[in-house]
Formats: sequence, structure tokens, C-alpha cells
Amino acid sequence: MSYQNLLFEQKDGIAILTINRPDKLNALNQQTIDELAAAFAVIRSDDSIKGVILTGAGEKAFAAGADIEELSKLSAVEAREASLTNNKVLSTIEHFPKPVMAAVNGFCLGGGNELAMACHLRWAAENAKFGQPEVNLGLICGYGGTQRLARLVGKGRAIELVISGNMIDAPEAHRIGLVNHVVPRAELIGACEKFLQTVFQKGPVAVKLSLDAVNRGLEMTLEDGIAYEANLFGLAFSTADMREGTKAFLEKRKAAFQGK
Repeated sequence: MSYQNLLFEQKDGIAILTINRPDKLNALNQQTIDELAAAFAVIRSDDSIKGVILTGAGEKAFAAGADIEELSKLSAVEAREASLTNNKVLSTIEHFPKPVMAAVNGFCLGGGNELAMACHLRWAAENAKFGQPEVNLGLICGYGGTQRLARLVGKGRAIELVISGNMIDAPEAHRIGLVNHVVPRAELIGACEKFLQTVFQKGPVAVKLSLDAVNRGLEMTLEDGIAYEANLFGLAFSTADMREGTKAFLEKRKAAFQGK
């Protein structure tokens, strides 16, 4: 399909999705979120795509937030419905069966930071800036920011960011655990591609089950999460990949996984 606000590129098993509204600092309007939902549906059904990199067009922003002009016109009922609807899109990304990386270049604020946090991993360029500035507008996070931020960086740091509206730079975001790695801007996409190619060498079913175990387990008590992990661990033993992986290890050769 064609996209107005999104660029969709495929390269070596990777789908590179670029939010393409640089004149608006890649602000997330409703059409952009709808196009992201459509793109992830396509990626899910395409077996040739093994992982996703999500980034923003231009040098200034990953996504500088939601589209404030669009938001300002919503009623209270419409705002709640938009929050619930768009959170379903972010939840789809969070629970996606293929690894999703946010390649954060420049401003990553508000809805943009919420989108990045829904991705499994976040690599940041040295110029990246992060924050939840909604309180500056008399608003609060609407796309899961209060929930995912607390789970990533802890309650105290999350509260500090969401009630101050302050921005933090990439090194600080890395220090508190919001991003996985900080790299030079010119190396950002390449670093993400290199990491995904490493993941692609592992057992595809095991990668999918691992993502599921972490994501679902965080929604449970520790005891229930461990039980869920045990179920998936047992499920892995029913796969051809497990038999190939263990056999290759014992035969001291590289495994030839088939994703089955």
C-alpha cells in the first residue's frame, strides 16, 4: 500500500519504517499512527521480514510528540477514545512477534517517546533528546507514557520526568535505562542493522518466544511469570529449531535454523 507520512524500505530481512513529516518534526497525527498500524500488519504477514527499525526523517527529530493542532480540537470524550485506540497500536508494537528497534535521532518527546518505549529496544544518536512534556500544556501522557516509563526506569525517575516536563539527553537516557545504546548519528541505522543481523542468526522461534515471555511476564506476578516462562520453555522443546540447535552444539557446528 502507499503511505503519506511513512517511508517503508526493506533491506536484508529488515523493514525500515521512517516517520516522514520532517517539517512538523515528525509529530504523530492520527494518519501517521494509522499508517504505522497498517505497516506493522503488512510486516507481520511477510515472512521475509525478520525485524523492524523505526526512525524519523531528517536530522532534528525521531518524533517530537503528538500533533498538538490536531489534539487541541478534541473533546474530552474524543480524547479518551483516541488514547484507547492509539494505545492499541502501540501495544501491537510492544507485543510484536519480531524484534522492533527504535533508532532515535533528535527529539523524542511526548507521543514520540511513548512510541519509542513501545519498541523492544532503543538505540539513540548522540544528539537525541527525550522527555514527556505534556504537563507544559496542561495535559498528561496519553499513549502509555506513565506506564511504560515507570516500568523502564523505575517509579521515582518516571514521576520526575512526567511532572517536570524536563528533557534529558542521550547519555542520561542511557544511564537511567531508557535507551540501550548511544552511538554517533551517522552510525545509528547501521548499528541497529548490525544488531538485528546478529539476532537473525539465532533460533527464530526462540526469539519470538523470548519476546513473548518478557512482555507477558511483566504483566504478571513473578510467580505467574515464571510459570508462563516454563510453559514457553517446554514449548520450545517441541520445535525443529531446538533439535537442530542442540544437535549443532554437540557436533560443534553452526546451527541451520528453519524457524519451525
